Amino acid sequence: MSDLSFEKLSIGDPIPSLTKPPITETQLVRYSGASGDFNPIHTVHQAGVDAGNGGVIAHGMVIMGFCAEAITNWVRPEQVKKFGVRFTGISKPGDEITVSGQVVELWEEGGERLARCELEAVDQAGHRKVKGEAVIRF
Repeated sequence: MSDLSFEKLSIGDPIPSLTKPPITETQLVRYSGASGDFNPIHTVHQAGVDAGNGGVIAHGMVIMGFCAEAITNWVRPEQVKKFGVRFTGISKPGDEITVSGQVVELWEEGGERLARCELEAVDQAGHRKVKGEAVIRF
């Protein structure tokens, strides 16, 4: 995290990208336990096959978490006013996810200086997994 200030921001400025190591099945089992999401399509190979996915798939919230990590590597967590994503693709073990984004709007409202940022998460082949937005206060 840098000493980023509202005055130094411009529309089009990038959010520093974040590339995560390949997703592992162990990571998905651990996330299942931490989140309480024990849907077997995330942890049991045959359940993923039976669901038509060719094996286990990552929880969408794992990928959303990567997006949140990218944002909070850029600004302090308490600066995040709003954060949301739309899931656009399935991630699987072995996928290496990269999150990137940019500032798309700057404004002042109610005494707050705000920046709206768009972000996306893609796999190693460039297939989008998540499209999202964050509003950051400065």
